[in-house]
Amino acid sequence: MRAIRASLAAATALPQPTLRLLHDRLNRLEADLAIIDFALPEGILQGDPQHRNALHNGTEAVLCDWDTVSIGQPEWDLVTIEIHCRRFRHGQAHYNDFAATYGFDVTQWPGFATLRDPRELRMITTNARKAHHTPGSLAEVQRRTDGLLHEDTALHWNIL
Repeated sequence: MRAIRASLAAATALPQPTLRLLHDRLNRLEADLAIIDFALPEGILQGDPQHRNALHNGTEAVLCDWDTVSIGQPEWDLVTIEIHCRRFRHGQAHYNDFAATYGFDVTQWPGFATLRDPRELRMITTNARKAHHTPGSLAEVQRRTDGLLHEDTALHWNIL
């Protein structure tokens, strides 16, 4: 949550009313995270599992880009994979295949939304922080933010 707060503080390209709404949302998410009950044992986390961080040979994939490796709850990485499948149009079938192979569908776990929401917020605020360097991305950041604030979990995002 500290990283999200830092990104929000640096997101000077967003209007103040939007930043206030995002801060309020972050405060609610922080309270929810304090009481979450994880289903899986701690393990090694890649930290940013996504299609761009995987090497494919046609039948298998291996995660690369391990600069954010840590020990923690696997649900964090699993939520990130679901978000990338849903938000960046990889499709439900793609996610279902992953979950079946992994042996755990994080979307069926009661804590799913509790982890999904701060992860999506972080994905938005990280890009918002950089928006003043890449002005073309500001419209996408604002579109994502509006979707998040309107609870639109089906909104597809464009890669920035």
